[in-house]
Amino acid sequence: MKNVDALPISGTFLDEISHDIPHQNWGYSEWEKDFRSMKNAGIDTVIMIRCGMRRWMTYPSKILSEQENCHMPSMDLVKLFLTLSEKYSMSFYFGTYDSNHYWEHKEHEKEIELSMRVAEEVWKLYGSSTAFKGWYLCWETDSLARTPEIASLYSRIGRHCKELSGGLPVVISPYIDGCKNVSQYSSQLKNGCGSISTAQHEKDWDFIMSTIKGAVDVVAFQDGHVEFSELKDFLTVNKKLADRHGLRCWTNSETFDRDMPIKFLPIKWEKLLLKLKAAKEAGIEKAITFEFSHFMSPNSCYLQAHGLYGRHAEYFGFSDELYL
Repeated sequence: MKNVDALPISGTFLDEISHDIPHQNWGYSEWEKDFRSMKNAGIDTVIMIRCGMRRWMTYPSKILSEQENCHMPSMDLVKLFLTLSEKYSMSFYFGTYDSNHYWEHKEHEKEIELSMRVAEEVWKLYGSSTAFKGWYLCWETDSLARTPEIASLYSRIGRHCKELSGGLPVVISPYIDGCKNVSQYSSQLKNGCGSISTAQHEKDWDFIMSTIKGAVDVVAFQDGHVEFSELKDFLTVNKKLADRHGLRCWTNSETFDRDMPIKFLPIKWEKLLLKLKAAKEAGIEKAITFEFSHFMSPNSCYLQAHGLYGRHAEYFGFSDELYL
C-alpha cells in the first residue's frame, strides 16, 4: 500500500564530478541499469550536479580544455545522460561548470564570464535533445555573509541560460547554516555554535530570492544541515519565501548521513522518512536527492544503499522487483 504522509523522492542529482565521494567507474551498461532502477523507484528528473570542476569535465569542452586546461574525458557523459533520459522519459537538467577557484577568491566576474561561455557551448551541442529540460546552477551557499556575490552570480548566469534556451527553468540547491554545517574534510559532526535562527535565515533568503526571481525558477534547499527537530520549521520558511517571490520550492533530501564519523555513508531509512514527512507537512512540491546512484541505488558500491532502495519502494508502493 502506498503511504501518502510523506513526499517520495522523484528526482536525483547525477554526481559524476565529485570531490568527496568515490567514483563508481561506470560505463554505459552500468548507467543504463541504474536509470532503469531510478525509473522503477519513481524518479522522473535527473540533474547533473556540474559539467566540470577544476580540471575535470563530463563532456569534451573546447572552451574548458583551452581556457582552464581541463582533461578530456574518456566518454561524453552529457550525451550518455541525455540518451538515457530520452529512453526512460526523464527530464534532464544541465549543471554548470564550477572552477572551484574564481568565485571563492572574489573573482566572480571571471566565474560568470566562463560559465556563460560554457552554457553557450553546451546549448549548441546538446540543446536539440528532447530530454534537455533545464539548467542547474551548481554554486552552493547558505547566506550573503558567506558569499556576498551569490545573488548576482545566480541572477546573471540564470538569465543567460534562460535566454539561450527559450526560457527553460533554472534550479539552485543552497543549504542552511545549521549546526551540521561543517566541512566534509573535518572529523567534526557539529559546528559548536548551533543553527542560524529561522528569522535570520528568512531575512537573508528573502533578499536573495527577491534578487534572483526571473532568473531562477526552483529553489531546492539541502535538508541535512539542521537538527531533525528543526527541519520542518526551516522547510516552512523556505516554502513561504518561495511563494512570496513566485518561485517553486523543492527539497533536496540528502540520502547520505551527516551524523556518522565516516563521511559519507547511506542514511538510515527512519531518518530519511522523517525528513520526507517534514517536507510533506511543509507543503513542499517535490523531493529530489543527493544522490541516488551512490546512496540509494540497488547498484551502488555501498551495500547499505540497496536496503534504502527497498525501504523506499515498500513505503511508497513502488515495485521492488529490481531490488529483489
